[in-house]
Amino acid sequence: MTKINTIIFDLGGVLIDWNPEYLFLEVFKGDRQKMRWFFDHICTSDWNENQDAGYPLTKATEDLVKQHPKYEKEIRLFYGEWERMLGGAIQGTVDILKKLIDSKQYKVVALTNWSAETFPIAQEKFEFLEWFEGILVSGEENTRKPFEAIYKLTLKRFNIDAEKAIFIDDNLRNIEAANKLGIHGIHFTSAENLENQLKNYNIQLS
Repeated sequence: MTKINTIIFDLGGVLIDWNPEYLFLEVFKGDRQKMRWFFDHICTSDWNENQDAGYPLTKATEDLVKQHPKYEKEIRLFYGEWERMLGGAIQGTVDILKKLIDSKQYKVVALTNWSAETFPIAQEKFEFLEWFEGILVSGEENTRKPFEAIYKLTLKRFNIDAEKAIFIDDNLRNIEAANKLGIHGIHFTSAENLENQLKNYNIQLS
């Protein structure tokens, strides 16, 4: 097996608990059915990911309000109260991150789909974001996962050999895209499973 020398972390869903339900379950007074309909038809994942690729939040909000004026209040809350969607750190994964960095055996970087406008909020909130050798933020590059360009940019910017790197992401779609470029992938489901899967690559965390 090729010796791994680089670990690439996704952030949201792996190290940071981000979930719009934290805000909108309250907005919809606990009615999950109404909330799910809103996410499926108004503030959709595709719409939010467009901002992760660099589209301005204000323009995205105004565009959507014009399309769905009935939901203006709720649409404006999405980015207006965005910080309320941030939960805490996923501590088990943060512990793994620290062990990897403390070992001094690996280059440890991050690749995240995140709006350049909201990422500074996370940087202020989560001290461990300073531990990485580098972080590539999709919104700063005007592209996002799972597009090939962002993986190639990550490899080039941080001088990474794809075959010697592991990419950890909670979205299987993003893992599969990385695999096509020769990057090993771990589909994140829990910190415990992550630790076991890292051991399969002969990465010891003790």
